[in-house]
Amino acid sequence: MSHNTLDKHDKLPIKMLHDRVLVRSDAPEGERRSGGGILIPATAAVGRRLAWAEVVAVGQNVRTVEAGDRVLYDPEDRAEVEVRGVAYILMRERDLHAVAADRFEGGEDSTGLYL
Repeated sequence: MSHNTLDKHDKLPIKMLHDRVLVRSDAPEGERRSGGGILIPATAAVGRRLAWAEVVAVGQNVRTVEAGDRVLYDPEDRAEVEVRGVAYILMRERDLHAVAADRFEGGEDSTGLYL
């Protein structure tokens, strides 16, 4: 799979440059559920909360993540862009906090999470 495609059938009409990473958020903004299933309204005050997203495209200088990886990022520190009616988040690789990918599994004491 190319670093600049969603999958074989759905190419993005853009090419990422330099150290840029394009991600699609796992969860929509607004209400969310706690681990116990309690609905938390969007207006509830919480500490700085990081979010997970899927990498859909990367620039040629990105070294630690690739398309398909799940990454942890700060949702307050982002730039949004809409491509073909889908909202994506654009950020620099250095703004990612962690990556979780199947390719990390199998190693000794591996959790599949690279912090």
